[in-house]
Amino acid sequence: MAGFKDMIGHEQIIEHLQNAIRMDKISHAYIFNGPDKSGKKMLAEAFAMALQCEKGEADPCLECHSCKQAMNHNQPDIIYVTHEKPNTISVDDIRSQLVNDVDVKPYNSKYKVYIIDEAEKMNPQAQNAMLKTIEEPPAYAVILLLTTNADTFLPTILSRCVTLNFRVVPDAKIKSYLMEHCRVPDYQADVCVAFAQGNVGKAISLASSENFRELKAAAVQLLKRVSEIDLYEFKEAIKQIGEFKMEINDYFDIMMIWYRDMLMYKATTDVNRLIFKDEVYDIKRQASRSSYSGIEAVLEALEKAKVRLKANVNFDLTLELLLLTMKEN
Repeated sequence: MAGFKDMIGHEQIIEHLQNAIRMDKISHAYIFNGPDKSGKKMLAEAFAMALQCEKGEADPCLECHSCKQAMNHNQPDIIYVTHEKPNTISVDDIRSQLVNDVDVKPYNSKYKVYIIDEAEKMNPQAQNAMLKTIEEPPAYAVILLLTTNADTFLPTILSRCVTLNFRVVPDAKIKSYLMEHCRVPDYQADVCVAFAQGNVGKAISLASSENFRELKAAAVQLLKRVSEIDLYEFKEAIKQIGEFKMEINDYFDIMMIWYRDMLMYKATTDVNRLIFKDEVYDIKRQASRSSYSGIEAVLEALEKAKVRLKANVNFDLTLELLLLTMKEN
């Protein structure tokens, strides 16, 4: 758990929440809407901690008893609504953890904050059960709905909540954070940033993922020699790719970044604009051998391969067609 000043990006949302604290104009219900791992939970926890902080500032002090409890997830007036069913937050979950609990005054804080993660999983009955609490909340209640898709909420819920939309964070900010805080070398940070597409949480998890490093190394090794692979070697190459079957879209995305780098170098000869700066020798070599139309054909083939696998087309056959296109271009 961290304070607002430790966050990357989302400046407008942070400013909105801090102003609400300063002016003592806290809404009773907020929707934090944005992609998975975009920082919603981190920000919701910082907001909850600031609301309960004993110093009463717009940023949690991280030192008082309440902040320390919050950082250890045992502040009694910050309640995490949980659910046993993986894909549904049921009416019983909402009733037992929120509706029947909200009338009990805070234990020792100014507010009682309810954090509902994956709130898009609330079924209509659960949303209706919560509606009365949102319409007539006790003065101390603050409900934070964290969701990847606010469109799943009933119009009556949407109209009574303040919706804060989480946007992507600029690549430069994420890269500098990875290099400074995660001690990631700049060429590795570039790949994580390209992959994350503005999603801070995803970039951080990729930077620290041993599995992602293995996947990237395996894909790059294949990319470097794909034009030299003989047809009889395809079976072995497909077997090696199959080791990453569960993350095959990530594997394909690595390949796409590689071919986009080839396209970029071919068009500009500027190595500073490459994502795979540490593989510049092979990018240059392959770009000089390939035509623009050949590189475009491979990028199209990668998109087709993704679609085919999503449609449950045979894995080996899909990969064979893809490798053939890569070898020919």
